[in-house]
Amino acid sequence: MTTFDPEIWARAPFHLWTALFFVLGCVIGSLLNVCIHRVPRGESIVRPPSHCPHCGCAIPWYLNIPLVTWVYLGGQCAHCKAPIAIRYLLVELLTGLMFAACWLGFGHRSILLPMIYCLFISGLIVATFIDLEHFIIPDGLTIGGMAAGFICSFLAPGLHRSFPEMSALKSSASAMRHSLFGMAFGAALVYGLLRLGKLLFGRHKVALAPRTRIIFGESSLKWADQEFLYEELFYRSSDEVKLEARCVELVDRCYANVAVALKPDRLQIGEETLDPEKLPVLEVVTDRIVLPREAMGLGDVKFMGAIGSFLGWPGVVFSLGVSSVIGAAAGLSLIALKKRDWSNRLPYGPYIALAAVIWIFGGWEWVFSLFNR
Repeated sequence: MTTFDPEIWARAPFHLWTALFFVLGCVIGSLLNVCIHRVPRGESIVRPPSHCPHCGCAIPWYLNIPLVTWVYLGGQCAHCKAPIAIRYLLVELLTGLMFAACWLGFGHRSILLPMIYCLFISGLIVATFIDLEHFIIPDGLTIGGMAAGFICSFLAPGLHRSFPEMSALKSSASAMRHSLFGMAFGAALVYGLLRLGKLLFGRHKVALAPRTRIIFGESSLKWADQEFLYEELFYRSSDEVKLEARCVELVDRCYANVAVALKPDRLQIGEETLDPEKLPVLEVVTDRIVLPREAMGLGDVKFMGAIGSFLGWPGVVFSLGVSSVIGAAAGLSLIALKKRDWSNRLPYGPYIALAAVIWIFGGWEWVFSLFNR
């Protein structure tokens, strides 16, 4: 008898394993919080051990118990009393609930399948919270997710369901082919949409107050209470910021009523071409500016590739369609509540992740019902 022999696992009450999956999920959620905080900052998730992000005080194990510690301390550091974001509690609780749901949904089929879904959803949770805060999805999650999905397809062919029949694939070889195709299809589909979005909506015209002064600094451009980092504006070398300036002020000279175009490697002022690296600061007076804009980022392309690796191309199509609806509803709601403007960026990764979870827990059955009417 093997470790994953269902007869061994069946000897314990089914819902005992539900409780154990919940506890395991809460523990893993604590690790996911570390990843969410450290990975975007380029820090090791191993060293140093858990510590307060405010005072740096090490957190002993008895003050690092998932769910319990945050509630017991009232969301504060035991040492410096600085507030600890409620996100830490929410991630632990969410991960615990998702792990329990994976066991309830798939534990009757095998022990391996819910474990793989737990791994996949853990990646979705980390990607979601990083994207919400930093507007990025790290390559370690996306490219690593593609590799993990391919390996897991070999271990558990039941991850993939043939289409349109939607029955689980039995052969590891066919599941791996399904994973590779899903990976390529997901990345290619979203990349195509990214290019189309750039063509249709790649320029954002911003009307400013008369004679607004814009400062082009070393890492960002600013006016009034607005600031845009160059690394967010210049996705590709062809992106540019354009405006008609009433006045341009450099350290050693000025220009009046001239066109200005800034690219990552070139600054055009009228007929003169300059190296932006040699200009620490540039001040411009204008009434309007045109900024480059992206419908999606390359992180979303690779993220959908990872989803396709786990769920196959039907899961990609479902996730893209449903995430579009969820994203549009969320964006319009935030605009209606005056929480965001039309021009503000919205992270798309969380909506893709939510749609993928819907697919796992029943979305595929809804698609199956459409093809059997």
